[in-house]
Parts: sequence; C-alpha cells; structure tokens
Amino acid sequence: MVRVAFFEDQAASHFHPLTLCRPVFELVCGQFSLRERVLQNLDVSAWGVFVREYIAETFREEHPEAQVNATMWLADDEPTIFINGRWLPDTEALWHIEPDDVGVIDGTLAYLTVDPAETPLLAEWDESLEPLFQLARTRRRVDVGGKLVSRPWDLVEHNARQLVWDFITAGFEPVTHAPPEHVALLGPGDLIHIDPAAKLDPFVVLDARQGPISIDPGVVIQSFTRIEGPCHVGRGSQLFRAHVRGGTTIGPQCRIGGEVEGSILQGFVNKYHDGFLGHSYVCPWVNLGAQSSNSDLKNDYSPVKVPLAGELIDTGLTKVGCFIADHSKTALNSLFNTGSSIGVMAMLLPGGELLPKHVPSFTSVWHGQLAPGLPLDRLLTAARSAMNRRNVELTAAGERLLRHVHQITRAERDDAIAKFEQKRSGQTAAR
Repeated sequence: MVRVAFFEDQAASHFHPLTLCRPVFELVCGQFSLRERVLQNLDVSAWGVFVREYIAETFREEHPEAQVNATMWLADDEPTIFINGRWLPDTEALWHIEPDDVGVIDGTLAYLTVDPAETPLLAEWDESLEPLFQLARTRRRVDVGGKLVSRPWDLVEHNARQLVWDFITAGFEPVTHAPPEHVALLGPGDLIHIDPAAKLDPFVVLDARQGPISIDPGVVIQSFTRIEGPCHVGRGSQLFRAHVRGGTTIGPQCRIGGEVEGSILQGFVNKYHDGFLGHSYVCPWVNLGAQSSNSDLKNDYSPVKVPLAGELIDTGLTKVGCFIADHSKTALNSLFNTGSSIGVMAMLLPGGELLPKHVPSFTSVWHGQLAPGLPLDRLLTAARSAMNRRNVELTAAGERLLRHVHQITRAERDDAIAKFEQKRSGQTAAR
C-alpha cells in the first residue's frame, strides 16, 4: 500500500475559470477526475492534498478522509508519493513508480516520493513549490508516460482517448442479462456497459462502433436518445431525447437534452432543452436555457483563441467550444462564440447576437451589454435554490468560497467591463 499527496503547481492557474472553485486535480477527463483515477489505480492507504488556502476549507468538508495542507502528516512512518494534479497518467506509469525516481514530462515534475525523514525540508511549503523542486534535484530523473494537461481544452482534446482507456481498465463483467426491450445496440456488445440499475426506455440507440459506452447506476434515458461512443453517462443523470456524440462525458446528476459532442459536463449540469454543445467543458450547477448553443469551429477553419482571465490564448486547435464555470446561467437562445470563457456565477441574457467571448465571474450580459452582475447575496440565494432542487446544501464553507472568488476576480471583472465600455464608445463615435 502507498500514501499519495496531490499538489497544484503554478500552472494550475492556467485553467481559470474552471479551477476558481476547485483544485486542478478535481477536473474531469474520461470517466474520472485526475485524483479519482490515481486513487482507483493505486492501493492507497491514505491520501492528502496541497492546494490554495482559500479552497482548503471546502475540500476538507467534501473529503473528510483527506489530509489537507498538512505537512506534519508526511512525517508518519511511510513514504508519500507527491503527484502533480495536472498529470493524466498511464496506469502502467503509476504501477512502476520507484522511491528514488522523479518522474518528469517535458521537463515538468509529474511525481516524486518523499521520505518521512525529509518532511522538515517541506515545512516552509508555499505555492512556489521550491522545497519540492529541491528534493527532486536529488533523485534519478525518469521520463514518464501519460499527459501533463496545461489548459482547459487539453481535457476536452484527450477526453475520447481517456474514455476508451478508462473503459478498458474498468474490468466490467460481461453482460449476462438481456438488453432492455427495443433498445438498439450497435457495434461490439463487450464495448457497452449498462448498469442493471439504469433505466432505458424503448427506441434508445447505443452505438459503440467508434468506441465504448458506459452507463452508471440510476441513469434514466428517454426514448429517441442516441449515444455514440466513446461516451460515459454518470450516476443518476437523465437524458431527454438527446443526441450524444463521441468523446463526451456526462457526469453525475446531469439533465441533458439536445445535441452534445466531444464535451465534458462535470456533474449537476442542466441542459434539458434542445441546443448544441460541442467541444466544451461545463462545471457544476450551470444551467443552459432552451436553445442555448455554442460554435466550436470558425468559418475559415483557423486555430481558435480563448480568453482566459482576459488574456487571449492560441489553442492551436480548430475545434474548441466554450468553458463555463460554476453556477453560471444562460437564458433561452444564448449563442456562444467559438472559444468562449464564462466565469463563475455569470448571468447571460441574449440580445439576438453572439455573446462576448470573455464573460468574467459575477458579471451579466444583458442584451449584448457586459455589465456588473446581480448583487452577490441574490446570486447566492439563487445558487442555494438550485442546489436544494437536487437535495444538495450550499454550506457555510461553500458560501465563503464563492464570496472569496468574488473578491479575487474583481480586477478581471472591472477591467473587462471598462474595455467593453471603451469599445462600445468607439463604435458609437464612429457612427
């Protein structure tokens, strides 16, 4: 058995706005978060995390079994494997970690084993990770397999491959019960796993000719839904006459309709109505109103740029949708441009045109105008109501987290609104 500690390096900030409310290793790729995958593939006796201090309280609340920012825990009897939260490992790489090695990918630290006797060297732990890097210099360097994700679109780009790998390593037992009546299964039967506790109505199509499909307990799939692999549908989710294309992960307790392609819906996402979502990542508690759709391909097929925290980043990819952070809401007929970034608790009301590509946290778009958002207390009340509908509580710690995110995103918000107003004034003067 081994002990594991997950850490965030400075590049975790490159995943904003998706990581404003969570550590980078809680983001999903394939069937699982990066943390869940490691814990499932190693025989772990105990685990801990080193994260930004402002998210430590909610992480302790959600994972009481974890040691959070606790350097003294490392002084216990057994060595601890430190794992970079951005590492998307091959299973074999996890199984072959040696105590004297430091695993690297393209020169970046992926893992390192720390002996209890070395704990005093980590006493001054900070986000620079310099004490860990100093220890890494004393180890034998090993180039390891897997991927080190660097930006939000990396998760989407690798999702189809990871879904296939997760299905293979899950070791599903061969299906011995007959498929639900009038459900069409296309492709190899051993690439489709339907949990016995899932409910599929007649005239559902599961097409595994391009990759595996896994359906968790409590899933409900209505008639005239088509799912193409590779795809995973998480526990308790419901699909309503949906067309789900390959490379899609639907996390737990989602409500999905319309067309979804090559996207990750982390969990507790509501996209009940028609509309297209493609090559996107959507965080929990997002509600996409009827006919909300995004573009994921430019007319000239050129690489897409995405504004992260206001900085325009070239993805180098031609297929990129939108990235939507926690608790954001769209009204009906909202239209996202290619490569859009939507922050935490944004409120979007369309005005018959494309929404701005950069919508910072706690702002509103009212009929094409980027503006300060609703009062924070009102947003928290709305979040509390939405969560209560799924029997989930917005705890005091969760509220403190959102209030802190509101503070640390103020500069980005004010700067974006000022630039929007300046641009609009210039356009008015030009007329």
